[in-house]
Amino acid sequence: MDRTLIVAPSWVGDAILAEPLLAMLREPYEDPSIDVLAPPWCAPVFRRMRGIRRIIEHPLAHGRFDLRARRRIAAELRREGYARAFVLPMSWKSALIPFLARIPRRIGYKGEARYVLLNDLRSLDRKALPRLVDRFGALAGPPGTRVPMPPAPVLVPDTANRDAAIRALRLRGEGPVAILCPGAEFGPAKRWPPTHFADLARRLIEVGARVWILGSPNDRLATDALIAAAGDSVRHMRDLTGKTDLGTAIDLMSAAAVVVANDSGLMHAAAAVGAPLVALFGSSSPVYTPPLSPVARVARIEIECSPCFKRECPLGHFRCMRELSPELVYNLARSTMPIS
Repeated sequence: MDRTLIVAPSWVGDAILAEPLLAMLREPYEDPSIDVLAPPWCAPVFRRMRGIRRIIEHPLAHGRFDLRARRRIAAELRREGYARAFVLPMSWKSALIPFLARIPRRIGYKGEARYVLLNDLRSLDRKALPRLVDRFGALAGPPGTRVPMPPAPVLVPDTANRDAAIRALRLRGEGPVAILCPGAEFGPAKRWPPTHFADLARRLIEVGARVWILGSPNDRLATDALIAAAGDSVRHMRDLTGKTDLGTAIDLMSAAAVVVANDSGLMHAAAAVGAPLVALFGSSSPVYTPPLSPVARVARIEIECSPCFKRECPLGHFRCMRELSPELVYNLARSTMPIS
């Protein structure tokens, strides 16, 4: 089978939505022939996907060009003898490494004057392919053809690592686990108010749930605001923000009776491990990046300015999230939990 390189997105959620493309490319009866070029913060996601031979971590941060580093990476990749590369980000920079590596077939969508860098250049029909997962999946077929809709992303949790983390963090206990994810890397417009998360936590604790808070160190401010608003309920909550790596956070989600998360990488991770999920949408769109799971539910309100796709509310009122009530979210979460 042809050796294949995937140039991965830089956002964790988008990386998870690339898994169905990999599922369509991999051959289940042969040794893995797919390698992934990804930023270090996305590598744990790909380690929980099936059929990947090698993950190549690159040091290139968001917006960083660094031609010398790109040339060095390309020289390393040239020795691998790839037959094709799928370039998933839309940027010019993301297509440069496969070009410099002289990979014969370089596949991706038109964007940022990539006409020379990509030689299998596709036109993106945004109306025909409204979901990002379908846009990635369509690259698996020949140009101009429609491929069957890709399956939902699947991440395989490391259960041994999950159980070790539960022991190390002393998370054992009675009652179903509700995981709250108050952060969202993109910006505050995606974040449900901390007071709403605190209200939800109190309601869940009252019916016997154990509440864990998950997030990266970048979510510290959101978590601190939640805890400050939680009052006495904080005694029944476990703050794991910044205490696990991304891979362990993904593994822990597989133990949850419900996850409540903003539109974020952790939201997509929860869906991909099959955890019951309530996904909170305000400034972003569940049409473009929905949680793809039969046990996921979307919580949002209809408002004329949503989705705006802005990092901060451009109108200053933040109604799309502020008016999404804790009661509504609680009722959705409660319906998934095994409590009499």
